[in-house]
Amino acid sequence: MAVAPVSPPPLLASHAAVRAAASRVASYRPIRVAGDDHSNHAPQVAALRRGDWVKLICGASFEDAADVRNLSLVYTLAGVDCIDCAADASVVGAVNEGIDVAASIVPAVQRPWVMVSVNDDCRDLHFRKAEFDPEECPPNCSKPCEKVCPADAISLKRVMVGGEHAQSDHVCDKLEGGVIIQRCYGCGRCLSVCPYDRIRAMSYVRDPATTAELLKRSDVDAIEIHTTGKGTDMFNTLWNSLGESVNNVKLVAVSLPNAGESTVAFMNAIYTIMQSRVKGYNLWQLDGRPMSGDIGRGATRETVSFAVDLTSLPDRPPGFYQLAGGTNLYTVDCLKKAGLFKARTLPGTTTTEKIGSQEALIGGIAYGGYARKIVGRVLHKIPSQVGCMRIETNPGYLLEALQEALSLVGPVKGYPDVPK
Repeated sequence: MAVAPVSPPPLLASHAAVRAAASRVASYRPIRVAGDDHSNHAPQVAALRRGDWVKLICGASFEDAADVRNLSLVYTLAGVDCIDCAADASVVGAVNEGIDVAASIVPAVQRPWVMVSVNDDCRDLHFRKAEFDPEECPPNCSKPCEKVCPADAISLKRVMVGGEHAQSDHVCDKLEGGVIIQRCYGCGRCLSVCPYDRIRAMSYVRDPATTAELLKRSDVDAIEIHTTGKGTDMFNTLWNSLGESVNNVKLVAVSLPNAGESTVAFMNAIYTIMQSRVKGYNLWQLDGRPMSGDIGRGATRETVSFAVDLTSLPDRPPGFYQLAGGTNLYTVDCLKKAGLFKARTLPGTTTTEKIGSQEALIGGIAYGGYARKIVGRVLHKIPSQVGCMRIETNPGYLLEALQEALSLVGPVKGYPDVPK
């Protein structure tokens, strides 16, 4: 009597589906453009030159190591070129652990560059944390801060004080909890909704000495310096403090807002400061509407508009250009409408200021809040457990999270059969 075949355990079956999806990504080869030769460039640099570079932004202030690890795992499988995280040793370790696990599932996966983010000025919105004392909050507060937080970084619970009492007796209650510091990344949405004006923003500057030590690690490939565009003195101070450590990285990125007519002059001044010590590549991150990509379609317009303005200026500084700040599922379409998606020439022209027309005007897109949101809603489905939650032990959810990530990364990379 023939024995019926035994189905593989759910873990192996689901990981097989994950491997199949991620292996298609790992084996994908972009279409070459005539006259190009990317064979001498690292895959990440080749992506920037083509215009299909994708960076995951974990958050310059987001320090929840478990979430950072799982996000890094999922987006490595999805084929991102870079993962940007807080300049904190434990967070960097979490990113690399996620990458290593992804490589154990699909050995052929491309290892993304690991980037750490720092700031030269405490006024930069990416480097702040919300703070308040929950005992100062009225116990009957509707807790709008908790509802509006995109990072689930505020948790408030009403507790009874002094034993049992009538449920309507709020005088005997108080609120416990508050801000989960590791999860707060400084978006500031809670500040404006507090009906009692009890929430404060606490800003800070990353320690340059700590950052310099991180840049000496073999598992850190890039640094991003956030600057407010309000002057070069603080940038110069930070740059000098980092010293020769910047020689260890492959890429130096500068993230800046659109300061209007003074933007290009500011960028050229920054480039002059950096020029003598940048041994690798440099990149300009055009931060349109910071930390807003998860809000809605219109959030992406500012960064695309920023790109349109800069690419039309012949005196912009050398380096790759990448979008951020408000990026989401609609960014690619907006870039296409502007004629800048993987474009090497300005719309309506036949030449570009880029030497030899060998590089895309916009090297790629960085996704932050929206990327975390679409994978985060899968992570939230996983039953809570003691210790660190590892998404690979829940392969069904890992596959679902990967499909979400591919829906964002795929349109930039040009993957075939991207899930809708």
